[in-house]
Formats: sequence, C-alpha cells, structure tokens
Amino acid sequence: MDDRFHRRDLLLHLGDMLEALSCLTKTGRPDALVAQLAKEQDSLQDFGYLRALAPKMTVAEFSARVASAFFLWPKELLETELNRNALASTVQHDLFDGNPDGWKKYVAHMQKKVGWFGTGLPEMKRSVSDEPAHVAAEEASPVEASVEAAPAAEWDAPDEKKGWPWPQPGSTS
Repeated sequence: MDDRFHRRDLLLHLGDMLEALSCLTKTGRPDALVAQLAKEQDSLQDFGYLRALAPKMTVAEFSARVASAFFLWPKELLETELNRNALASTVQHDLFDGNPDGWKKYVAHMQKKVGWFGTGLPEMKRSVSDEPAHVAAEEASPVEASVEAAPAAEWDAPDEKKGWPWPQPGSTS
C-alpha cells in the first residue's frame, strides 16, 4: 500500500500540533484552560481539534501531553511500514485519556485526511474523576507493547535506505 500522502498529512498535522502548542505557550498562561483559550484567541481558530480536548486541560498539561503523544511520530513516519496503531494509540492514550467523546471528535477530524486513523483501537473508558488524568510519562505507553526490539544483528547492519522516503535506485523521483 502506498502511504505517501497519509504520511504527508500526518506530518502536516504534527506541525499543526506544534504550532498550536507554540500559540498556547505564547499566551504566557500555563494554568489557563486550552478549550477556553481556543474560543478566545484568534491565533487558535484554525485548530478546531483543540475544542475536543478535556474541558479542564490546562496549557501546561497540554504541553506535556502533546510531547508524550507525538514524540514517536517522526521516527514512525520514516519507517518502511507504518505502525498505524502506534501512531494513533499514543495520541489516544496520552492526549485523550479518560475523554472518549473528545477522542471520537479528534478521530473524525483526522479521518477527513487519513481514513484509517484511529480504527482498530480498543474502546476508551471515561475518566471516573474530574481530576486531570495521570501524566503520561508516569505510565507505560501502549506503544511499548507494539514496538519490538530489533535483534542485535540489525544494529550492526549498514544503514541501507530502501523505499519511502528514499527513492529506488534508477528512479527519477
């Protein structure tokens, strides 16, 4: 399957998340609610998915969660085979933990560009408390279960780049 355009759309979304984070950080209000700022700030109007976040998520919490949810994306997007579950499950677990309604809205937004995003993941449970969910860094990420350790022989292999994004020998692209 040719995932070039999906990879591009996911990379653009990662850039959008970083831009939204930058705009939120520039407000200088780490204790402000992201959902409230998303309604008030003109610079955040293009990031509709921010309204899908938990209503009590602060800018500081969003910052930590975005870092945890998306740190794996650049590496995963460069792999020969996309680990679709890893891409979506880190976002589900780290950014929408305890917020299944927000997750559904976010998935609907993402599926406009990447139709398979978020499919095949287990149903989320609603948070039982109104307190912010545990900081993702304290918990094991679902990615840990989906990423297999490379055999020692692969570590010593030459860095041969085959397939996307590296063109095949003799190709003009």
